[in-house]
Amino acid sequence: MIKFCKLCGSDINYKTPEGDSIKRAVCLNCNSIDYENPKIIAGILPVYRNEILLCQRAIDPKKNKWTIPSGFLELGETIEEGALREAKEEAGISPNITQLYCIFNLPHIGQVYMLYLATLTQKKASPGIETKSVEFFSFDTIPWSDIAFSSVDFILRNYISDYPSKNFPLRSEYSINKVINE
Repeated sequence: MIKFCKLCGSDINYKTPEGDSIKRAVCLNCNSIDYENPKIIAGILPVYRNEILLCQRAIDPKKNKWTIPSGFLELGETIEEGALREAKEEAGISPNITQLYCIFNLPHIGQVYMLYLATLTQKKASPGIETKSVEFFSFDTIPWSDIAFSSVDFILRNYISDYPSKNFPLRSEYSINKVINE
């Protein structure tokens, strides 16, 4: 929740501006509106042949659980650049992005995940500072009970389902708090 105006430092009041339909952070002094928008998470599902690379988290939330390389998009980078940066930072990999595969909406926490399929040319990875370990999993060895987030579970299950046909349509999911503590 915004408390002070980023332009003049005055107090903020939440109200619906004229002509709008949503309560916004409006400065009591200069009347500027500070829009609060969702955060974009960029990530990849890295694949080497028929194995998926997962990262075991070294940080909260979901410390010690398994995820895919992903994180908040930075200002000044494209979604693809953010996904590749996160892959390098979290798993020490430089994959080849093949396509956008999943959009996962989490409006209850103000996040939108945009996840890409990506291939690796070698079975090699190394954990970054936010990653405890990295491991390649065949479809039947994925640690389902230790997957960190519903978005990761969604992309993994859909990828495995789509794999036999080699047809990977864009997947989209809307979660309204399906998993507690996403």
